[in-house]
Amino acid sequence: MNVMPFMLGFLTALLGTGLVLAVLLFHMRKVRRERPPIKGYLDLIPDLSREQRETVQGIRESFLPRVQAIRENLRLDRAELARLLFEEPPDRSRISEVAGRILRHQARLENEVIEHILEERELLTPSQRRKFHEIIVEQFSSGGLGVHDVKGRRQ
Repeated sequence: MNVMPFMLGFLTALLGTGLVLAVLLFHMRKVRRERPPIKGYLDLIPDLSREQRETVQGIRESFLPRVQAIRENLRLDRAELARLLFEEPPDRSRISEVAGRILRHQARLENEVIEHILEERELLTPSQRRKFHEIIVEQFSSGGLGVHDVKGRRQ
């Protein structure tokens, strides 16, 4: 039995698959780089005027640092909670205290996002408000705060 044709066919298929995957990866990276970064829900509404975009930018200059500070507090408290959960013996009162702080941070983040959405909503035309409503419903359907609750988004 001659294995050479089999090996040649296998290597050709492997090379072809690798080439297709490389092209797809290159294309996906290019598309990702060309897409403008999303900083908020209104970036998803294409027909904002220049004045609306400038006003939104001003709103974000105060909003984004506030939510970033809340996120950082959440991150620190969650790290502390993880440490406390595996101490021997577990300090249940301290765990409860840290969990309470986490809940307060989450409530503060939720309230900041709600106020931010209401503030942005006032800038929109009726048709833009309908689109904004669709975006909010879609973004919140996962149970989080949409783009404002996801770490790692390009800013």
